[in-house]
Amino acid sequence: MASPETPEGKEKPAERPLIMRYAARSDVGRIRSKNDDSAYVGRHLAVVADGMGGHAGGDVASASTVLDMIHLDHDDYPDGAETVLADEIQTANSLLSELVHQNPKLSGMGTTVTALLLEDRKLHFAHIGDSRAYRLRNKKFEQVSVDHTFVQRLIDEGRLRPEEAETHPHKNVLMRVLGDVDASPELDLDVLDVEPGERWLLCSDGLNYVAGHVVERMVRETKDLRECAEILVDLTLEAGAPDNVTVVMLEIVEETDDDVNTAAVDVVPAAALAAVDEPEPVTASKSPDGPSATRKAEDADSAEKAKAALAADAGSSFSAGDPSKEVDESAESSKASSEPPTTTDPHLGEHLSAEVLREELASRPHELVGAAATAAETGSIPTVAGRTVARRAATVLTHKAEQDRVDVEEPARRRIRWLMPAVAAVVVVGVVVGLWLGYAWTQTRYYVGEYDQRVAIFNGISQRLGPIQLSRLEAVTDIRVDSLPEYGQQSVRQTVPAGDLDDAQTIVENLKNTGSASANCPTSTPATPTPSPTSSVPVPSTAAVATPSPVPTPCEAAK
Repeated sequence: MASPETPEGKEKPAERPLIMRYAARSDVGRIRSKNDDSAYVGRHLAVVADGMGGHAGGDVASASTVLDMIHLDHDDYPDGAETVLADEIQTANSLLSELVHQNPKLSGMGTTVTALLLEDRKLHFAHIGDSRAYRLRNKKFEQVSVDHTFVQRLIDEGRLRPEEAETHPHKNVLMRVLGDVDASPELDLDVLDVEPGERWLLCSDGLNYVAGHVVERMVRETKDLRECAEILVDLTLEAGAPDNVTVVMLEIVEETDDDVNTAAVDVVPAAALAAVDEPEPVTASKSPDGPSATRKAEDADSAEKAKAALAADAGSSFSAGDPSKEVDESAESSKASSEPPTTTDPHLGEHLSAEVLREELASRPHELVGAAATAAETGSIPTVAGRTVARRAATVLTHKAEQDRVDVEEPARRRIRWLMPAVAAVVVVGVVVGLWLGYAWTQTRYYVGEYDQRVAIFNGISQRLGPIQLSRLEAVTDIRVDSLPEYGQQSVRQTVPAGDLDDAQTIVENLKNTGSASANCPTSTPATPTPSPTSSVPVPSTAAVATPSPVPTPCEAAK
């Protein structure tokens, strides 16, 4: 690195401010269908976010959080930056809740955040989730962040060994995260002294599939930051890459006069440069040198650029000055590239557009990767009301490609959503009708049983369906059960079924007259005796034939 110039009249050079040299790469991996990771890195800010929330929410959460923080990439903090990162991350958390409120399909989305903010000779650190921050300083490589995971808590409590964490079935369960589940998430915050030459690695948990000692060796031995980031991602892909992987490599160095022209990456596409250099009716305050001017000149007029771009976008749905101009956000996002009319509405600062975001990104060297980069490129950046130009933040509801695919799948999803409740309703109705018909049939039946030690007639059947008794008392007779013969008592206590009420009354009459429930029992009229030989009649000489005794019937036994 070239030595800084020494101003005339001084024996030694003034202390140069520190900046970040950087490189970043993000990859969707071998398994996932979309990239839910987002990352931004510039001269003074580095952020990695790993989103979660399935088809609709993961990329939205990470991209909106990262894009909401890019305006922090500067070193002009007159009151200090001690609480800047914490405040901004808490605000991003509130923003995610607002997005879920506007679009309930995003419910449950969240994101991790690991961020560094370089201010003078201090490095402000903020972290939540399981993305990681590593530091290589004075030949010592260490993990600065702590994973907010279930297995890490078990390790801290001594209930799990570190080597067992990688195979634990709940290794990906997060205990702390940004999202709509916690209005005030707990962040890990620190302010670290920084030295020129120290290196940092920020990464999503997708890099965990590369062994720790391999990661350390690559950071130590690979001098070129770009090459190091590429190697780490390639190693992850070779290991199977079941998750998205994002890597940000940065090194703390002293700023030089040519840092604007020697940034680690191509910071602004040619099309964006052309758009910035185009004359606009309300951009008189723009620097005539454009993006090739010095860093201080760019930072000084970046706010004016944002205001000018916002004024140029006044005709869009992001304008709050004229309620009659409010239109559907998704329809307006497709018009972001058109040239809208200019205006000087003083309330334009309440909303933000893709053009403002592009102006913000064009004002400084940086690298943006992952879902946030896709959002910035496509211009699908609807915003939440109340976001001011001073913060120059942007939020992403969905990417255009994802939005188109969701629109195509929506009819099928609606059919599926209605099919299951319809089937369930039919089943429930069938069960209810069947139970009702069964109960109605039971109420056409009767039986004779015991009630309060007396013979009684019941309507229904002598059964229970859970707590429901399927019979009711119809009538109680004056016949005591214990006055019946033993056979009749058993019949009554075991209940005697009857086809209808008349049949039941006949059974009661039989019990009263004969002591038996049988309807075929003879009445009490004595049977006509059959003639039989008596002892006074002489028996013929032939052998006497014994007459067998008749077997008594149940009725006779009861008598």
